[in-house]
Amino acid sequence: MPMHPQTARYLEMLAPLTTLDGPEPTLPETRRMLEATLRALPIRRRELPHVADLAVPGADGAVPVRLYRPEPPGGAPLPALVYLHGGGWVLGGLDSVDAACRDLAADTGCVVISVGYRLAPEHRFPAAVRDAWAVTAAVARDPGRFGADPAAVAVAGDSAGGNLAAAVALTARDRGLDLAHQLLVYPVTDTAMDTPSYAAYGTGYGLDAAGMARCLEMYRGDADPADPLLAPLRAPDLSGLAPATVITAELDVLRDEGEAYARRLAEAGVPVELRRYEGVVHSFFLLPEHFDAAVDAMRFAVRRLRAAFAAAGAAGAGGRQEKRLPSASSPGR
Repeated sequence: MPMHPQTARYLEMLAPLTTLDGPEPTLPETRRMLEATLRALPIRRRELPHVADLAVPGADGAVPVRLYRPEPPGGAPLPALVYLHGGGWVLGGLDSVDAACRDLAADTGCVVISVGYRLAPEHRFPAAVRDAWAVTAAVARDPGRFGADPAAVAVAGDSAGGNLAAAVALTARDRGLDLAHQLLVYPVTDTAMDTPSYAAYGTGYGLDAAGMARCLEMYRGDADPADPLLAPLRAPDLSGLAPATVITAELDVLRDEGEAYARRLAEAGVPVELRRYEGVVHSFFLLPEHFDAAVDAMRFAVRRLRAAFAAAGAAGAGGRQEKRLPSASSPGR
């Protein structure tokens, strides 16, 4: 499908914010550029009754989180969604997905816990996975602190955050925590970077192949490229994982590996629904002001999450409470 006119306008707007004269920017400069870009983009942030910054104990220190609640504190427990931001494991943070987390909380009727996991290269794999798991396990172990229903906990993430959400889902299965759902938005699922979408959309579409390779190198370090917590697509067994929703963008280097992961989940017997959005690029999901497709994708994600939480609630917490609660220990090295 041809590039959507909204995509063309977005790329034109993005060009002067990301084009530099001179040498390749350092990582601190790139992080400052991202912050400046976020400030420059017109992003609407919904008001919620309760938004609070907290810290969750992790295996390697406190993990900052931001809690979003669509109802005032003290009410009935709500389903909980642990959200992992994108940014190639080296960029982004709580502020970069603030608007999306507000929308997910308000429209799904759930508590959203956004995770400020440690970034590479200062903290390489599996640091981010360890932080993501620590927060997910804490929500299940101590739901009262978050106003959460421990029988209805899901994970979500975009891009590198989708990679972390998939890693958490794998860890949850292996640690005995039944997640209600995993929402994976154009996730990184492999380390090979050799798919047709990498060849077709590697330059000029927002997320360049070369930039993705640099991010992966900084995050991976000397880890095994086939480690399932780094490359979920290479996991030998995907059976027993939480039901999934996978969202991809047509004009995105990550499209093919995200769709391959959805196919492998289905082949393993995991309920999954895949939806590709045509004519749009990476990051569209977070930009409803620029992409009509983002509005539709958010509605789709909300419908899937609401259905998953309803099913978890119908199943009841009794059977789940008989299982051991997830360990605070973290996966990886």
